[in-house]
This record gives sequence, C-alpha cells and structure tokens, in this order.
Amino acid sequence: MSPFSQCLVTLRTRYGIRQGELADMVGYEQSYISALEVGLKGPPTLEFVERLSEALSLSSEERQYLHEALLASQRKFTIELDAREDVYWMFRDLREQLPELSEVQVRVIRDILRLQDPQQRLILKPIRCAKRRKTEEVVM
Repeated sequence: MSPFSQCLVTLRTRYGIRQGELADMVGYEQSYISALEVGLKGPPTLEFVERLSEALSLSSEERQYLHEALLASQRKFTIELDAREDVYWMFRDLREQLPELSEVQVRVIRDILRLQDPQQRLILKPIRCAKRRKTEEVVM
C-alpha cells in the first residue's frame, strides 16, 4: 500500500466517513476512492488533494502529511539529464532488485540517503577497534 493510500484510509476512517460519502464530498466516484485506497490508481492530482483537504477541513499538519504522502507515492521518476553515468547504473541496479528488497535493506538504503541530508544527518560515531586478549588473559 502506498503512503498516500494508507493516509487516505486513515483519514477517512478517523473521520468516520464511508467511501461513498467521501466521494460525494469531493466530487469523485466511489470506485475512484476505492481504487486509490487499494493502490490500483496512482497518486491523484493536486486538485483531488485540495478538495479532500477542504472537504475534511484538515489541519495544517494533516494537509502537510497528505502532501508528503502524495509525493512519496509517485511511481515514476526521471533522472536529470546531467546526471553522472554511475547514477544511471545505480538506478538500474535498484530497479532490478526492488521487488526482492527486504525491510532491513530498504531501511539501510534510506539511512544512507539521509547521510546527505543536513536536516536529518545521522551522527556517526567512530568505530573503535576491539582489543584482542591473549588466550592466557581470558577467564573461563
């Protein structure tokens, strides 16, 4: 389930609204709301998001989260024309491995990407070398 799909389901259930009621509120078909929630449709337009925000009278925090979920749910991306060759190879590798990535692998990749973000910079502690004890020092 995409972040937007999850967010939409969460908002709708939090406000106690059925899919059909939400569809009437935002001026879309109930089948479209259902397709968004289960991920059959890609992320909607900004117009849909604005209608949804207005219909539910979302707080500024909820609106921001909805927009972030929309951006995170994009299925396609474009590599910049001036990207280095190694970036193309990296994305090829990622595209091939994406279906098999474990949760741990995804978490590690995201942590690595955050290393470049000054607002989310991870604090790296220097790795200490472990001292090896001589066999005669070890107490068993």
